[in-house]
Amino acid sequence: MSASISVSIFEDHEGLREALSELILQAPGYHLAGAYAHANDLETTLAQDLPDMILMDISMPGLSGTEAVKQIHQEYPDLPVLMLTVFEDDDHIFEALCAGASGYLLKNTPPDRLLEAIRETLLGGSAMTPLIARRALHLFRQMAIEPERPDYQLTPKETEVLGHLVQGLSYKMIGAAMDIGYETVRSHMKAIYEKLHVVSMTEAVAKAIREGLV
Repeated sequence: MSASISVSIFEDHEGLREALSELILQAPGYHLAGAYAHANDLETTLAQDLPDMILMDISMPGLSGTEAVKQIHQEYPDLPVLMLTVFEDDDHIFEALCAGASGYLLKNTPPDRLLEAIRETLLGGSAMTPLIARRALHLFRQMAIEPERPDYQLTPKETEVLGHLVQGLSYKMIGAAMDIGYETVRSHMKAIYEKLHVVSMTEAVAKAIREGLV
């Protein structure tokens, strides 16, 4: 990660797009790569200035945010996309996460929390508001009618960390809940990734719910 976090914004609402742009411009350690009213020129846009992180609206004219995430994930699999939307329904959440979104926040998320979520996502986290995390948990549990319970040799601490992740807690919140340091949480996460054979927070959470690991 560079010293300054480069962020691109895709948001069709002009007022919100300007507000988000101003937030990034004014925040120390952040750089605004670009702000766009649609994702129809996505390939050209990213080829010209590839950011560290993308904030993506779901409902935009032309190419939807979910379809844009699919394209980004295919071309730039390591580029995290944080959905920022008004939609709270199961279909939108499920489609966005399955498309490859790294997190899902509502547009009423406080500015400080949004900046924190960007950093968390770049460090491998999966930022979700508590409401969205609960809905995602419920959704995946509905899909897992008879979950398999393979033994991935997770330690009790790793299982506890994974449980907190499923509830939507950030690394910092997990550390506070378990009374352990931030780097210890990251160390547990590295082990969880290796044991579950996943490469992202979203995959780990989905696998944990689908297979009844927590």
